[in-house]
Amino acid sequence: MSLLTSTPQQADWTPWPADMAAHYKALGYWRGEPLWRLLADSALRHPGQTALVCGARRWSYLRLDEWARQLAGGLWQLGIQPGDHVVLQLPNVAEFLAACFALWRVGARPVMALPGHRHAEMAYFCAHTGATAAIVADTGPHGFDHVAMLGRIKAQTPSLKHVIVVQTHGGNRSERDDAISFASLAEHPPVPASHDHVDASTLALLQLSGGTTGLPKLIPRTHDDYAYSVRASADICQFSTDTVYLAVLPLAHNFPLSSPGTLGVLYAGGTVVLCQHGDPGTVFPLIAKEGVTHTAVVPPLAQAWLNAPESVRAQGRGLQWMQVGGARLSPDVAQRIVTEMGCRLQQVFGMAEGLVNYTRQDDAPETIISTQGRPISPDDELLVVDDHDVPVPNGVPGHLLARGPYTIRGYFRADEHNARAFSTDGFYRTGDVVRVLESGHIVVEGRAKDQINRGGEKIPAQEVETHLLAHPFVLDAALVAVPDQHLGERSCAVLVCPSDRPSRRALVSFLKDRGLSIYKYPDRYEFVDQLPKTNVGKIDKRALRQWLDNTPPTAP
Repeated sequence: MSLLTSTPQQADWTPWPADMAAHYKALGYWRGEPLWRLLADSALRHPGQTALVCGARRWSYLRLDEWARQLAGGLWQLGIQPGDHVVLQLPNVAEFLAACFALWRVGARPVMALPGHRHAEMAYFCAHTGATAAIVADTGPHGFDHVAMLGRIKAQTPSLKHVIVVQTHGGNRSERDDAISFASLAEHPPVPASHDHVDASTLALLQLSGGTTGLPKLIPRTHDDYAYSVRASADICQFSTDTVYLAVLPLAHNFPLSSPGTLGVLYAGGTVVLCQHGDPGTVFPLIAKEGVTHTAVVPPLAQAWLNAPESVRAQGRGLQWMQVGGARLSPDVAQRIVTEMGCRLQQVFGMAEGLVNYTRQDDAPETIISTQGRPISPDDELLVVDDHDVPVPNGVPGHLLARGPYTIRGYFRADEHNARAFSTDGFYRTGDVVRVLESGHIVVEGRAKDQINRGGEKIPAQEVETHLLAHPFVLDAALVAVPDQHLGERSCAVLVCPSDRPSRRALVSFLKDRGLSIYKYPDRYEFVDQLPKTNVGKIDKRALRQWLDNTPPTAP
């Protein structure tokens, strides 16, 4: 018998039912403390401890908290109000964390865009949230002009009043582009203490889903639920004032932000070391220089580090713990990390929508190598069901559904999608196919959702297909995953072009002109006369994947 049905949703976002909220508060999961307290409380306990390292720049806890309060004062003077949305698109620089704590001080909500997002996504984030401001870097990788992009978006988005620019490459672009210098915000007096009383039950930030249909869905996280996830994660991982954490994955991702991530380190009183490049020649000397004890990576990055010359890897021998998540880690690579890196491994399986699982430090070695951990909370509720929503026994693969004190009840302003993604009683349909062992540990078997997991970056097939179908020569299109030894999956676009077949270079240029993120570009292109269809007329991607497995790649 099925236990689950679809559920209607409310406007903007869906809070937890009152009885559940009371239960989580009574258990001490939700403390009514806004996220800015994670830093402010540590500044009181460890004022002189080094909180943050970014290149040659260093901040103590006291100085970092003062900086955030000054920035909050500048944001307040600019007119940023409680409940405002501010799109945050920065690389791994200190200004990212300072901006988060400043926005939380005034009750505003950062929208966590990634550095690789371009016009299509950024315009959507600004319009869909009614963003008041955007905080961006002056230029990004390959010299991309973020300020010019936001200038075009601002001209088309009535709500967007301010573009705030972090100068990462020198110069003074902000004046020429009618933008505001991020540094100038700190010239204002700190936000008054009377503005510190942020309601912890309100939204704190919007993260991005991997998505399978079009542009990313926005994930509403409250101060209460997110702070609980951070504190509990830091406790499970035994973070302390001795923790030195290397943040090498993009900070906007949930994994390096809160699992336990940079926020967990700041809660525990440790030190965050920021790095923008994951190449071994950059990372391992930095590990040695700063005495890094912990880091978090995705499987492809772990493999790149493993394959570095021994003379380079030797510089990272002080690393004590490597967390690996974002995509399933193969047991073979897991074993190599343990034997070749000289550090301990912790597997992490989670999602920005909430549920996070960790292997524990006292788990048996085989459990750490072969599973993706077990949930944070005793009140995390998991269901594993078949295609008809009927629960399956432990050990049998099925669709994973979850609810609990830090798992959302609905996406932001997405009623139609929520009706499919959540059950009547609030379980989130994760799209993952898993087995749950008797011990409670999870083994991830794959994905049910139509997306490609390219080394931890989730690529929604439908979004890319929509862009490809806009090409005048493309009649039909399907984006499917193909196995890859290093990234886990790569993407292949299978196109029907009845007349002229565009070259790979022409297709890349077309997608670039449409503002699609570079990481979403297909890795491979194939052309067919027609796409295989199921009995109900849908593209048969299973048949396509089987065909691709037996088809040599077409030359570029």
